Amino acid sequence: MSETTRHDDRPEPADRPEPADRPGPADRTEQDWRSILSPEEYHVLREAGTERPFTGEYWNTETEGVYTCRACGAELFRSETKFDAHCGWPSFYAPLAEDRVRYIKDTTLGMERVEVRCAACDSHMGHVFGGEGFPTPTDLRYCINSVSVRLVPASS
Repeated sequence: MSETTRHDDRPEPADRPEPADRPGPADRTEQDWRSILSPEEYHVLREAGTERPFTGEYWNTETEGVYTCRACGAELFRSETKFDAHCGWPSFYAPLAEDRVRYIKDTTLGMERVEVRCAACDSHMGHVFGGEGFPTPTDLRYCINSVSVRLVPASS
């Protein structure tokens, strides 16, 4: 079973209507997020965890569409910018627009990386790497956790 499989019958976060008394994504507390997200989603999206490579739902998907934040539904990436980096996670060479993501210097694990977060709800998406020599227009690789996003197919 994929690590991204939901283990309960709760609707997906972006599919649920927002109750009038529930704060919007930017104002949610960690307790709010725990009640909305599955334990794996919470670990990756709110605690900057990482799913195992080659286990996520979208690492080798070629379906056309838009990738949205699994926590809040913000549109973050388009399938046209997805490419196979042979790393085990979905890889994109650019976000849908620069104002859709934010960047944080990450010095964990004894290296310097750049974390990518959803600008709308501050959820962890993954990391961006540059200068790796991929034949893309930007020479960037947005290495994104499948559990952090949801693909909305172009046909829907």
